[in-house]
Amino acid sequence: MIDADSFTVPYLEQIFSSLDAEDPVVKAASYSLFAGGKRIRPALMHASCVMLGDHGVKPSDIGLYAAALEMIHTYSLIHDDLPSMDNDDMRRGRPTCHKVYGEAIAILAGDMLLNSAHEVLLKLASVSGAHAKASYNISRLAGIEGMIGGQSLDIYSEGKKITLDILYELQRKKTGALIEAAVTTPYFLSGADNCILDDLKEYSEHLGLAFQIKDDILDVEADEDVLGKSTGKDARDGKPTFVTLMGIEEARRRLDEEERSCYKVLDRLESCGDVSLLRELTEFNLKRDH
Repeated sequence: MIDADSFTVPYLEQIFSSLDAEDPVVKAASYSLFAGGKRIRPALMHASCVMLGDHGVKPSDIGLYAAALEMIHTYSLIHDDLPSMDNDDMRRGRPTCHKVYGEAIAILAGDMLLNSAHEVLLKLASVSGAHAKASYNISRLAGIEGMIGGQSLDIYSEGKKITLDILYELQRKKTGALIEAAVTTPYFLSGADNCILDDLKEYSEHLGLAFQIKDDILDVEADEDVLGKSTGKDARDGKPTFVTLMGIEEARRRLDEEERSCYKVLDRLESCGDVSLLRELTEFNLKRDH
């Protein structure tokens, strides 16, 4: 697995260095942000950047974007764990933010991470038109057209019978949108052809669905201590998932199908650059236990 901390944490520390470390909101945000985790989105952004290296973008160009995206992802987890949402007590192997700091501070910590991420993106957007497009790409996919829209569908669907098509739309937005942001953002800083963007979007859609199907399977089968968060919560909350809608065996089959689709797109992208890191991350998703 790519060590995403090595090229993400220094930028996160840089962003937080100017903040009051004793402020309760900053403490709460730091507690969740620096707790570790898979950091799959920064890793994907780095891998995509490596693939596009021959098209004028390098890893140092995307460090702050990766940090901003990880801040947006972490804010969403803090809010998702709240009693009014998923009501989870554990995240990344330790008590969730609201269990440690209280609900009010946890809400503000999430708000701070989102706002700080957009401060970073606005500064980057002022550099050039390419940076403005890259920043807008993340902002749009984090909003109502992407992650927030997926969260809304998720809440609306709780305890209801929904179609598989609605579940696909829900997860393309809730999980897939930030994965798309990770994979496609380096493209906007490169001089690559439009056809590469289409392939990157297709890859990220398949990977996002594969990632979510794997999560749904792990919620049923994983060891809670290894997973680092509560298991069985989807059934507890009456959430529609790929497992509850189609059964565990069909979910596994769909996971394999989405993974194969990822590799097919990567085969096409090989002519554009080095896709070995993207292959590694795709394989990691299939084999992960957390």
